[in-house]
Amino acid sequence: MKTHLLVIDPQRDFTSPTGSLFVAGADQDMNRLAKMITRLDRKIDDIHITLDSHQEVHIAHPCFWVNSSGNNPNPFTLISEKDVTDGTWMPKNPGLRTRALNYVKTLNVNKRYVLCIWPPHCIIGSVGAAIDEKVFAALSNWAKNSFKRVDFVPKGSNCLTEHYSAVQADVVDNSDPTTMLNTNLIQMLSTADVILIAGEALSHCVANTITDVANNFGEDNIKKFVLLEDCCSNVGGFEKLGSDFVFNMKKRGMKVSKSTEYLA
Repeated sequence: MKTHLLVIDPQRDFTSPTGSLFVAGADQDMNRLAKMITRLDRKIDDIHITLDSHQEVHIAHPCFWVNSSGNNPNPFTLISEKDVTDGTWMPKNPGLRTRALNYVKTLNVNKRYVLCIWPPHCIIGSVGAAIDEKVFAALSNWAKNSFKRVDFVPKGSNCLTEHYSAVQADVVDNSDPTTMLNTNLIQMLSTADVILIAGEALSHCVANTITDVANNFGEDNIKKFVLLEDCCSNVGGFEKLGSDFVFNMKKRGMKVSKSTEYLA
């Protein structure tokens, strides 16, 4: 049995209580994940780590938008197509208004999330973008013991689209290949017999990544998924998104386990 581990965004801004977008429970999720990696060690054949990688100026950060008084939106403000059309919220750079309006329109058409303004997080080069210390130590030991490389998968550096999914951006930018379908990751995962899934947050980046992989994977391959339910948590207030994701994927064949109970 060839076992792959896919960890979504195990970064300090999500996993540390001092992080800018701490997901409650994520610190303990990462402790359990690190212990499992250490316990299974070379029984894990490949490890894929996705990394949120943003610029300070980003369409989902406060500094991108202003109202008629010149004020930025507070974190967790939702910006709809109507808000942009009627000028409730406008890009700070007026030259981006058409692009921003098309963006929120496309989110609506594609039935994606309404644009949510998040606290700036996982800024490239920042402490918050670094991998949780315990997980990083476990990854380093696994790499040395197995003499294999960890597959790091960055996402989110395009400032004009959200990138919850590691497989593709919420709205593809045709001029930027990094926003397009990551067929390389999907192909690597398809070679596994078991794909263990962990990371943050279950309600957003985990849900979107796994759903996008599944939709490009073939239904028979979904039975390879094993969600480690004690190694991922929801963003507070979005618990239903996480539970709906788990319910729907279980119907499609995904299994659920605890990291402490999983035996390779």
